Parts: sequence; structure tokens; C-alpha cells
Amino acid sequence: MAYQETHTTSYGSRLSNSFKKIGTGLAMFVGATVLLFWNEGRAVKTAETIKEAQGTAVHVDNVSEVKADLNGQLIHATAMAESHDTLRDEMFGAAVPAIKLIRNVEYYQWQEYSKEEKHEKFGGSEETVTTYTYKKKWTDTPINSAEFHDPAYQNSNFVITELENEKQLAEDVTFGAYNLPDFLKNSIGGEKDITLSMDSVQKATLNHDIIESLRASGRVDVRQLADSTGKEIPYLAVSGNTAYIGKSSGNPQIGDVRVIFKAVPSAQISLIAKVSGDTFEPYMSANGNNFSRVEMGSVSMGNMFQGAHNDNSTLTWILRLVGILMAIGGLKMTFEILSMLFKWFPALGSIVNMGVGLICGVIGFVWSLLIISIAWLLYRPIIGISLIVVATAAIWLLWKKSKQKAKSAAANDSANNSDNSAAATAAS
Repeated sequence: MAYQETHTTSYGSRLSNSFKKIGTGLAMFVGATVLLFWNEGRAVKTAETIKEAQGTAVHVDNVSEVKADLNGQLIHATAMAESHDTLRDEMFGAAVPAIKLIRNVEYYQWQEYSKEEKHEKFGGSEETVTTYTYKKKWTDTPINSAEFHDPAYQNSNFVITELENEKQLAEDVTFGAYNLPDFLKNSIGGEKDITLSMDSVQKATLNHDIIESLRASGRVDVRQLADSTGKEIPYLAVSGNTAYIGKSSGNPQIGDVRVIFKAVPSAQISLIAKVSGDTFEPYMSANGNNFSRVEMGSVSMGNMFQGAHNDNSTLTWILRLVGILMAIGGLKMTFEILSMLFKWFPALGSIVNMGVGLICGVIGFVWSLLIISIAWLLYRPIIGISLIVVATAAIWLLWKKSKQKAKSAAANDSANNSDNSAAATAAS
């Protein structure tokens, strides 16, 4: 059953909160401006770096031997990235020759969800009704249920044991005759499930540790920890790539833990990086930016550089959108005080709030475009000037048309008034 809390905020408190938001709103607006300007510079510099790297890189068909004449050159090559290390997790019996071994831990917990409904009251106060609901789910971290709002669910969470997420990286990973540095190893994907292999001694030892942890916590009835003969009840089950800590993996209970293992095995990759002896380093362009790239499988040099351009374009548009929304949101927070002055009458306050929101939306959007245009004047002068010319021409045309419409409307009104006067004279 849902739990509800009702809170009423007085008009004075709302007015005070709106004043406090002015500073936050201005800071957000300034931050949006800086972000938009910086993003355009970042996009141009990244594009320049990719273009410079593309003009410098050479394709190498075979990397089975280290060639002195390639030292210091930016190369593109395709070969097997092979791990010569066996990565282990002794606690859970994981042992696999791989580039990466990843351990993810999840906990079965109560999760609190909230939904707010706000109601404007005559006189400027606001009533907020918050509905809290609770669902069981697997989470990446334990949830502190002491902070839950419904007393019936407070302190309902616990965990049988708390473990760390881990990622191991093989030291010896080769790419033909070359050794891969960590920054390239980390770029290799293709995670696959592995099979855990715990022997009976490992299982018994870990199960005993789990039982002792539960006994010390006092959260589980001791009768659930051992059978009538005193034999410890299994609280550990291993299946495939998952170690389950709890009484039944098919019927999870609050506090249960599951540990999931994945590995990145040896695989064919394509890379673009600068040769440094028998290893690689990022390529540094003339503007100081670094460039390197790894893709799974056999990918041509042209496609890899095109992918880099596409990634840069995607990030640019994401940051533009974030900047525009920040600018609009900052203005709304700054000028919220204007609509708040009219909240004494809910209907009037809503109308003013819509107007303020619309104006802030338009101003925030136009301001964002202006900042982007100014940045383009610095980083892309030809495009920037062209856009400003087009925008100026469009504004002038709109102004001219509106002026013509105003003159036409005035002329029509004058003609109508003359006709009405003539008709009145004839009638008399």
C-alpha cells in the first residue's frame, strides 16, 4: 500500500525560496554560456586533431615483428590482441586467460519511489502530496532504508555480505610483436560470460564465512543457519558465471547477493596509435590534443576515422542540447520570482508562469544560438559570419513584413472608418 505525506509551503516561504534561486539560476545560465562556447572550441579542435591524424597515419599490413622505421609513426593495423596472463578471483574460483576480468556485485533491496502532486492554494501557499511506493530490485549498491519515509519500510534492508566490484587487467597483452599499454587494453570490449569452478573446500569455506557473518549480524534466525544436526545450511550456490549468496536463487530475499563474472578474451582488433618502441602511445596533434582509437574486428582506416568524426559530432550535439537546456532552466529559476508575485491568485499566477516560461525559453534558445555563433566567429569564422549574415537578413525581412502588415492594417482601418462615416452621412 502506498504511503503519502502532505506538506504545505506558505506564500512567504515560497517567495523566499524564489529569491534564493536567483543566484543559482544566474550561475546555471553563466555555466551554460561557458559550456556552449567551450564545446564549439572542443569540437573544432577535436575535428582538427582527427583530420591531422588521418593525414599522418599509415596502414601496416603485418605487425608480427617490431620495425624500427615505424617508431614514432601513427599507424593503423589489424591483429589479434592476445593475453598471456591468467586472471584469477580466488574467492569465487574464477580463473581465465583474458585481457580483462570483471566482477560485478548486486544486492537484492527495497527501493523507494516517490511521486509528487502540487496544488496551488488561494493566498499563495502550495500543498505538496508525495506518494511513496516500494519495490524489491537488484541494485549495484546497498540502499540505506533508514532514510525511507514509510515507517513500515524503515530499516528493512540489510545485506548478507558486502563485496567490492573489481576489474583486473592483464599485464602481458600483445598485438602481434607489440605490447599493448593499459589505455588501449581498457578500450577493448567484447565482454563474455565465464564459468566459475569452485571446489568443495572453497565452497565450504566461503559458506562458513557467510554463516558467521549472518550469525554476527543478528538479522537472521539462527535456526535458519543450520539444520537439526548442526550442519550449516548452504547459503552459496554457483551456476555458470554467477555466485549466488542466499538461501534460494529462484526465490530471492532481501539481503541476498549475487556476484556476476565476465571476461574480455583475446580478440581481433583494429587500432590507430603512435608506435613507441615495442608499444604504443597516443598521437599528439599540433593543437595539443591526443588521439588513439580501438575498434573490435577488422575495420578499415577510413572507417575508423569516420567513426571518430561521428563520435565527435554526436558529443557536440549532446553538449549543445545540455547547454541550451541549462540556459533556459537558469533563466526560469532567475525569473521565477516574477510569477511568484502573482501566485496569491492561483489562476493569475499560472498564466504569468506560462508567460515567463515561454519568454525564458525563447531568450535562452536565442542566447544559446548567439553564443554558438560568436564561438564560430572565433573557431569557424567563415561559417560564423555567414550565419550572422543570414540571421540578420531573416530578422530584417521579418521586421519589414511586419511593418508592411501594420501599414496595410492601418490603411484598411482608415478606409473602413471613411466608409462608415459616408454611410452615416447618407443615412442622415
